[in-house]
Amino acid sequence: MPEQLKKRTARVVGVRQVLRALGDQSLEKVYLALDAAPHLRGQVEAAAQAAGIPVETVATMEELARLCRVDVPSAAAGCLRAPAQNTGK
Repeated sequence: MPEQLKKRTARVVGVRQVLRALGDQSLEKVYLALDAAPHLRGQVEAAAQAAGIPVETVATMEELARLCRVDVPSAAAGCLRAPAQNTGK
C-alpha cells in the first residue's frame, strides 16, 4: 500500500538512492512508478528481485513524489528497514 510510504520518514527517493540501498540490503520495500523510463524500471526491478525485496507499483512519477513529499517527480522510492536494536546483552 503506497500510503505506507507517505507515513514513513525513513525512506530513500530516486533510482540511484534505491539501487544503493538495495545493494546495502537496507530496504524492506521498493515503490516504482509505472511511467518511469523502461530501462530505469528494469534496473530497479532486477536489483530488487536479486535482493529479495518486494516491489509495489505506483501509477505515475508525480504520485510517487507526492507520497514521498518531494517536489521532483520520482521514478523509484524505498522504505528503509528499521535499524536493529542493540540490547547490550
